[in-house]
Amino acid sequence: MSPSESVHLLGLVGSVREGSWNRALFDELVKVAPEGVEVVHHGLGALPLLDPGAAIDPFPPPVEALRAEVERADGLLLVTPEYNYGVPAVLKNAVDWLSRPAYRSPLRDKPVAILGGAPGPVGSARAQGQLKQNLLGTASAVFPWPELVVGAVHSRFDDGDLADDEVRSRLTAFVEGFVSWVHAVGPYRDGRRRQQTPSSR
Repeated sequence: MSPSESVHLLGLVGSVREGSWNRALFDELVKVAPEGVEVVHHGLGALPLLDPGAAIDPFPPPVEALRAEVERADGLLLVTPEYNYGVPAVLKNAVDWLSRPAYRSPLRDKPVAILGGAPGPVGSARAQGQLKQNLLGTASAVFPWPELVVGAVHSRFDDGDLADDEVRSRLTAFVEGFVSWVHAVGPYRDGRRRQQTPSSR
């Protein structure tokens, strides 16, 4: 994709809790996104649990809707809390649905950035590490740096609004860096798609 093109990012938040700090973190990222970058959220609460033995053709309607949104997006943002040192079930379930069929899924070569926070001092670092490992298995183009891990996330907000300028500055650098990553990965991803598309001749 050309650097002059607008960028469409899709966000998945691994918490369905009302008043989620990670949803608030995502909302702040939307505010600091560069001009020409659209960032939208897709809820995960309607997804059924993946049954690996069940037929997936067709996918359940909530899954098909999510897959279509991920396919349309130029990049994917995974915003994760940390539950028991790991990835929340709702977010891991979404990644598992999106991983099908193996190596031909909407996550193949998709630019993906991971961020999140938790009340503990290490934030969601362990959950983020697990997601990065999961995304190796989907052949996704995971954004390497800068990372964004917010410890003591509950203390960073005041009535739902971010009250920490340092976190806001890191959010800004994060989304700007990810947009550059999307532009960098785009030509490679487009080239692979052309290789996989049967010739019309």
